[in-house]
Amino acid sequence: MSIAVYVLGLGIFALVTSELQVTGMMPEMARDLGVPASGIGYLISLYALAMAVGGPLLTTALLKLPRRSALMVLFAAFVAGEVLGALAPDYWLLVVARLITGAVSGAFFGVAIAVAIELAPPGAGARASSIVLSGLMGGTVLGLPLASWIGSSFGWRTSFWVVAAMAVVMGALTASLVPRMEAAGGTSVRGELAVFKKRKLWAVYSTSTLVIGATYAAFSYFTPILSEVTGFGRTTVTTLLFVYGAATIVGNYVVGRIADARPVATLTVGLASLAVLLVVFALFTGQKAVTVVAMTGIGLVGVSMNPALVARVMRTVGSSPLVNTVHTSCITMGVVIGAWAGGLGISAGHGLRAPLWIGAVMAVAGFLTLLPDMAGDRAATGAPRRNADADAPAAPTTLPDGTLEPR
Repeated sequence: MSIAVYVLGLGIFALVTSELQVTGMMPEMARDLGVPASGIGYLISLYALAMAVGGPLLTTALLKLPRRSALMVLFAAFVAGEVLGALAPDYWLLVVARLITGAVSGAFFGVAIAVAIELAPPGAGARASSIVLSGLMGGTVLGLPLASWIGSSFGWRTSFWVVAAMAVVMGALTASLVPRMEAAGGTSVRGELAVFKKRKLWAVYSTSTLVIGATYAAFSYFTPILSEVTGFGRTTVTTLLFVYGAATIVGNYVVGRIADARPVATLTVGLASLAVLLVVFALFTGQKAVTVVAMTGIGLVGVSMNPALVARVMRTVGSSPLVNTVHTSCITMGVVIGAWAGGLGISAGHGLRAPLWIGAVMAVAGFLTLLPDMAGDRAATGAPRRNADADAPAAPTTLPDGTLEPR
C-alpha cells in the first residue's frame, strides 16, 4: 500500500483530536470563558453539525481542484480554525472556530478516502479506507487523552496550538508524499449530485447511520454505566476505555482486510454480533467479567465496521469526494442520534441500561436494512454458473472448398 495512504490516516488523526479535544477540558474552558459546562458541551455538537452540513458544501466548492490541492486548502483552513480557537477572547469566536474546523473535518474525510481508494491496488479499496480510518481510532484512543493532558497541564489554549502545529506537520507530509492527482475529468456539480437520486444509495447510507448510532448510543454512556451500575472504580473504567479503543483498532484492521470481497456479509455478521453483544451487556451489566467481554466485543464490531460501510457505498455508486463526504455526514448523524437517543432513554426514567437496549434496537434496524442486499447476494450465489467455454465464440468451421462457413 502506498505510503501516501498512511499519511492521509495521520491527517485524520489530527482532525479527530481536534473534534474531541474540548471533552477533557470542559471545567477549565468553562471557567476561563465564563460559560456553564453545558456551553462547552455544545462546542462538540456544533462541530458535529458543521461536519454533517458544512462538510458536503465545502467539498462541493473544491470539486474542480486537483485532489492534493484540495487537501492543502483544507489543511490551511483547519490550521486557521485552530489558531482562531487558541486566540479566541470570548465564547462566540470559539464557536466560529469550531464551525470552521468541523466543516473542514467533514470535507477532509471525504477527499482523503477518495484519494486513498484511488491510490490503492485494484480490489483493495476497503483496505485503503481502513488505513485512513485508523486515524479516527487513533485520535479517539491517543489524541483525546493527549489533548486533555496538554490542556490540564499547560492550559486549554496550548492544546489548540499543539493541534494546529500537528496539522502543519501533516500538511507538509501530504504535500511531499501524496502524488499530484487531477480532479476527475468533466467533474461538475450537477454530475456529482446526480448519484444522489438513487434510492439504493440512501438505503446504504441509512445502514451506516444505524451502525454508528447503535454503537454511540451505548458508548456515549459507558463511563456512568461501568462506574454506577457495574461498580468499577475510576482507574479501572479508564483502563477499560483504552481496551475498548484498542479493540476498535483491531476490528478496523480485520474488517479492512475482508470487506473488499464481501462487504454485505461482513456487515451482516457485524450487525448481528453488535445486537447480541448489546443485549448481553444490558442483561448482565452487574456481572463484571461479562461486561468486559461485551464491551470489548462492541469495540470489535461497532465503529470498526466503517471500512465495510465505505466498501458498500463504493460498490453501489463508486467513490468520489462528495459521495464520501455525504457518507461521513450520515455517520456523524449516527453519532448525534445515537447519543441523543441514549440520553432520552435515561431522561425518561429507564435507567443507565436504557442506552444499551436502544443501541440493540438500532442494530437490529440496521440489520433489516441489509436484507435486500443479502437476498441479492444469495440469488447471485445460487445462480447456476455459466461455462466459460460455452461463453466463448465457437471456432469457425472450414468448408470442403476451403472457405469459412458464414455466421
